[in-house]
Amino acid sequence: MAEPVLALQGLTKAFGALKVTQGVDLSIAPGELHALIGPNGAGKTTLVHQISGTLRADAGRIVFCGQDITHLPPQKRARAGLARTFQITSTIASLSAIENVALGVQARSAHPLSPFRRAADDEALNTPAWEALEAVGLAARAHAPAGSLSHGEKRALEIAMALTLQPRLILLDEPLAGVGHEEGEKLIELLQSLKGRFAMLLVEHDMSAVFALADRVTVLVYGGVIASGDPAAVRADPAVRQAYLGEEV
Repeated sequence: MAEPVLALQGLTKAFGALKVTQGVDLSIAPGELHALIGPNGAGKTTLVHQISGTLRADAGRIVFCGQDITHLPPQKRARAGLARTFQITSTIASLSAIENVALGVQARSAHPLSPFRRAADDEALNTPAWEALEAVGLAARAHAPAGSLSHGEKRALEIAMALTLQPRLILLDEPLAGVGHEEGEKLIELLQSLKGRFAMLLVEHDMSAVFALADRVTVLVYGGVIASGDPAAVRADPAVRQAYLGEEV
């Protein structure tokens, strides 16, 4: 069996007496889309913060592509190929779509950007930026200000920015949040088209998206894993139904 892209070993985090992450073990295989689900307050976003490095774990280990990254800062994790999107879009509204992506390319490389040139006019940045926009279906919107994009398009733009990191793993924190049905379907198709190119950890409340996309599902409740496995087995698990899914399935 191939070495996991990501392995969490006994990951623990508490805020005072409140244990938000309780000894979480989780592994993601190369090319796998792994969904992390659970009720509000289960600790999903806190776990993603620990994986990305924006929050330090109290105990446990994070192993990424065979390297212990438990104590690495976020920027070094990103340069190693650990990318992330956020619940709230983090694009620069005044810049065009391609300028946002080109800046992402520049942030990863040692290639200096002249203060007298726009990021999207620099060919070394422009070419991979165009490739990323094409991969997410936004090439036709390349020169539109990011602020003018629809909510779903902004989500796709964030994914394009993540692609510029040449990721081994992308953390997707509720990409369908606030997106309408039609755009949600497009985002599901986009994620389906990217499956296999790299691993993905998908945090999502939309169960139809989860069960349409996921190779494996882990259920987090009160900071602890109560089930993990293939979607059909997790969906049928009585403990999962009682704790979270209920009538949603």
